[in-house]
Amino acid sequence: MKILFACGGTAGHINPALAIAGYFRARHPEAQILFAGNPKGMEARLIPAAGYEFAPIEIMGFQRQLNWFNVKYNLRSVGCLALSWGRAKRLIQQFGPDLIVGTGGYVSGPVLREGAKLGYPTLTHESNAYPGITTKALARTADRVLLSVEEAKRYLPPNRPYVVTGNPVREEILFADRRAAREKLGVGERICIVSFGGSLGARRINEAVAQLMAWEQQAGGFYHIHATGRYEKPRFPGLLAEAGVDPAAPGLDVREYINDMADCLAAADLVISRSGAMTLSELEASGTASILIPSPNVAENHQYHNAMVLQNHDAAVVVQEKELTPQLLRETVQRLTDDPAVLRRLGQNAQSMAILDANERIYQEILALLPSGG
Repeated sequence: MKILFACGGTAGHINPALAIAGYFRARHPEAQILFAGNPKGMEARLIPAAGYEFAPIEIMGFQRQLNWFNVKYNLRSVGCLALSWGRAKRLIQQFGPDLIVGTGGYVSGPVLREGAKLGYPTLTHESNAYPGITTKALARTADRVLLSVEEAKRYLPPNRPYVVTGNPVREEILFADRRAAREKLGVGERICIVSFGGSLGARRINEAVAQLMAWEQQAGGFYHIHATGRYEKPRFPGLLAEAGVDPAAPGLDVREYINDMADCLAAADLVISRSGAMTLSELEASGTASILIPSPNVAENHQYHNAMVLQNHDAAVVVQEKELTPQLLRETVQRLTDDPAVLRRLGQNAQSMAILDANERIYQEILALLPSGG
């Protein structure tokens, strides 16, 4: 049994593929699994590190803002795209997969389209509420189109084989214990806030959070875990100093990155974050109230659409970055934390949206497309 995965570009495309592959391999250790991705993308590092074979197909995205640099970049992108079709075809013919699975990113396009033309069964999974360009194109030819939320259907071609499966969520998120997590982190009876703006960091969020921490220190009763991100880490101590905050003050836990997200989400009363698809799936699974600040620097503004799904279900509060100020963030946090019933309602509504068996749903769709049902 052979499965070819195609994904890349961002962790939001790569991590779902790794989760699906891991779930499948645990049940079929004899299966041959191969990943196709961009040799210059983060998938070239993450996929081999997870123990999977990696086949490089060079491909570049397109820049929408018109300037001379982007025009030259897009011309190179056209050349890469033209070559990628032939590379994808050769890879498929050499590997001979029983199924081709795509989870987004530009590389999914040529691999799944060529696979469909060659007669191989194909399946694509979209993690965002607003589908990307690749999913919109592949929806016309894929044998199965898996979606994270029902709302995504309205942006896709009608009368196609759509199945709402949710996003795969790590099991440690699903089974984390709140009391044990709060004890481990030393939260005590304080209100626990967890904030982050992505692995690289978000300047506007860091600026607002530093001022929020100053208010929390004056108000008392808070424990705040904040991840600055790699690029913002050197700058954050200066932001705290400007706000008059001692970084070593009790109740502050400032890090570059949150490696123990399962514990942090379980302990949190409120999360402040971006609204990537996988983050939202984890917030839903953990039943955590949140203030979502969508990144404006993503393709097709998909984080805004992701966040609005939760807000429309009274499961989160959305603050657009263009409106974000330290005062607005403080007022929003104060309004929510002053009323524990509101926090509970947001968390319960988020949890009611969670699809906790997404891995199994996706696995069953894969089995249905494999010869003899796997």
